[in-house]
Amino acid sequence: MSDIKAQYRTVMDDHFPEEVTLTVGDTVLKYKKRAWKLPDASGDLIEKGLRYGENPGQEAALYELVSGGLSVGEVKLIEPGQGMVSALDEGQMLQAGKHPGKTNLTDVDNALHILRYLTDKPACSIMKHNNPSGVAQADDISQAYHRAFLADLIAAFGGAAVLNRPVDKTTAEMMGELYLEVVAAPDYEEGALDILKQAKNLRILQLPQIGRLDDYRDYRFLDIKSLMDGGMILQTSSFNPITGTGDLLPAKCEYKGEVYEPIRQPTPAELEDVVFGWAVEQGVTSNSVIYVKDGCTVGIGTGEQDRVGVARIAVDKAYTKYANKLCWLAHGLKYDELAMMVSQGEKDAEMIKSIDRQTREEKGGLPGSVMISDAFFPFRDGVDVGLAEGVSCIAHPGGSMRDWESIEACNQADPPVAMVFTGQRAFKH
Repeated sequence: MSDIKAQYRTVMDDHFPEEVTLTVGDTVLKYKKRAWKLPDASGDLIEKGLRYGENPGQEAALYELVSGGLSVGEVKLIEPGQGMVSALDEGQMLQAGKHPGKTNLTDVDNALHILRYLTDKPACSIMKHNNPSGVAQADDISQAYHRAFLADLIAAFGGAAVLNRPVDKTTAEMMGELYLEVVAAPDYEEGALDILKQAKNLRILQLPQIGRLDDYRDYRFLDIKSLMDGGMILQTSSFNPITGTGDLLPAKCEYKGEVYEPIRQPTPAELEDVVFGWAVEQGVTSNSVIYVKDGCTVGIGTGEQDRVGVARIAVDKAYTKYANKLCWLAHGLKYDELAMMVSQGEKDAEMIKSIDRQTREEKGGLPGSVMISDAFFPFRDGVDVGLAEGVSCIAHPGGSMRDWESIEACNQADPPVAMVFTGQRAFKH
């Protein structure tokens, strides 16, 4: 029988060409394959590209755009020379760990896709399977990381933590408490690297361009979707039109001659959370509904087929993650770890009952949060899910024939709940 674990340890050879040329109309785009000279298990230097693709057995290659500028209509796409993840070299791999694979780098890339809209404050996005498990802003980077970690400390295990400020010793020490696959930041303060390098398999990336993510905010790129039949779909990448609270639209619609609008207007803090949450939505697989509060994710629902279902899933996750957070802060244990110790008589049963009671009473931290949907609510049932948990504001693109129902639902809440439109959906598939 073959060694299954060996599949995950092996760096595959790939047979993709050193250069790829894509001709779109009269424009020729040239891409160069990225490979790195890194030590193998025996310490010998080997030159290889990606470890493997999404799974062992899938060959994969990373390419950087090196020449050719493309415009599609009035949309000018990113020019060569702006590579970040695709331009990663050995000097930026402060520690290569197990050698980077496809999912490691796409996680970092999608985190940067979120963080490019969150450059005004220290922020951290922890990614797992190309979705954020927790995203947070704070006054300093250690707080931002800690909040993102506590937002979902279970899914953060084996994730990629990407930060938009240099990693300090405090942050590095907290990272040492968790198994991470990747850490990426613009720089590392003195002493931080020594702490992080204690985890020998951790991939530590230094990407100085993160320090100028503002420049990447409105860059658009050629998005290529390959099809099962060998065909492909080309599209210009998505963009986030919400640069600040002033870009949000009042929730307002007309139905049968009557104008519907919310009784209550959002507070400045709620509007800031909408801007934050809409940035996070850019990196969440659709259909999605998320809940955010005070610049931090509370519950993230991803990739569902119906909107009311994903709203409920995000609520269920919020309760689970909140119980874990309470347990970690009070006892330094995950909820399941404490529950196991209680079942074995090693801990007092009141400890777990107390966590359960507080989670129910505080509704998973959802009261006062902002509910954000990447597309409009086709019916009010999705809105009602958030209202039942005590959200104070709801944001979605607007444009449904039944927007009036959703607005009415907010007005019927006690107390009334605010609603705003973003004016554009944020699908990501």
